[in-house]
Amino acid sequence: MALSISGFAQYQWDFGITAGASNYLGDIGGKEKTRRDFVADMKLAKTRWNGGLFARYRWYDDVYFRLNANYIRVEGDDKLSSNPGRRFRNLSFRNDIFEGNVCAEWHFFEDKELTVATKNSWAFNSYAFFGAGVFYHNPKTFYKGKWVNLRPLRTEGVKYKKFVMDIPLGVGLFFTYNRRHRFGFDMCWRKTFTDYIDDISGNYPDAPPENPLAASLSKRTDELPKDVIDANIGAYLSHIWGNKRGDKSRKDNFMTMSVYYSYAIRGSSGFYKNQGGLFSSKKKRSIRKIRARF
Repeated sequence: MALSISGFAQYQWDFGITAGASNYLGDIGGKEKTRRDFVADMKLAKTRWNGGLFARYRWYDDVYFRLNANYIRVEGDDKLSSNPGRRFRNLSFRNDIFEGNVCAEWHFFEDKELTVATKNSWAFNSYAFFGAGVFYHNPKTFYKGKWVNLRPLRTEGVKYKKFVMDIPLGVGLFFTYNRRHRFGFDMCWRKTFTDYIDDISGNYPDAPPENPLAASLSKRTDELPKDVIDANIGAYLSHIWGNKRGDKSRKDNFMTMSVYYSYAIRGSSGFYKNQGGLFSSKKKRSIRKIRARF
């Protein structure tokens, strides 16, 4: 135990960089059914990428705090869905998300024998985490050869926020080499408080927006070839002004799977210096007096 605490006191902070894959669950996607929760409706063809920086602090033996700054891209396209209602809605989007969050990590397993065996040994940690964050997002769609910002157009007649809260939840692991170099992997699910990551939530406006561009990007069924429309007239006619455009009963979410490298640096822990952290130095002096009598 003394060796583990000593290692803790020496390498209390680590700073790192992440990179990986990202995807989302929202109103675009799915198979032949209506929307299903978690990963069931995700389209692997629209898996994109993420990257970021982080700083992590070991507060107690198995409790860490981590500050993250992330860039995450997510995309979706109705053309990939086998649900006729979604497919003939003919919407698509791309969203570049910039997120900051703070997470608490609980390290439920650590191979301590590897940690303290030798100076050049490998150590292993696995953990679960949760936290709170905020992200900036700006959905776009590709139209007539360029990417167009959708939020200012209010394609559903709704003004939605560009800064949104989220709750990161996930699990991870890392290997430490030579006490300083950490190589890890984590999977993080973000529960968000918006339904507009994909610019889709409720109904079409009751009438076409006055802005011609907003009207064209709100209802894009007319972009489909005429023979496709004629062969699927029922799906086409379900998309008219005032009708259902998305599912507003559920918020949009997104997830990342990332690998990372971090470098640990020496630090000192007030918790261990005080033999209990939350207790005052008087207790420490009291312990010394008791020892002095023997």
